[in-house]
Amino acid sequence: MTSLPGGSDHGGSAMEPHPLVCARCGAPAHVADGPPPATWTCSVENGVRQFFCDTCSRDYLRAIEGRLDSSWW
Repeated sequence: MTSLPGGSDHGGSAMEPHPLVCARCGAPAHVADGPPPATWTCSVENGVRQFFCDTCSRDYLRAIEGRLDSSWW
């Protein structure tokens, strides 16, 4: 049987929710506890999941599609 880190079988507490913000500009997603807006982009860089707002996604679409890390653009 497997469980997520922080689960009751590991003696930890559940992670507290944190507001979703754009990794590029810091714009908030304005969602309560649901998934990010459909217009946002998700990227995994160096094993870390990052979300980018619709404005940044549009502005840097070519770099995102080219798989360039956000530090480059």
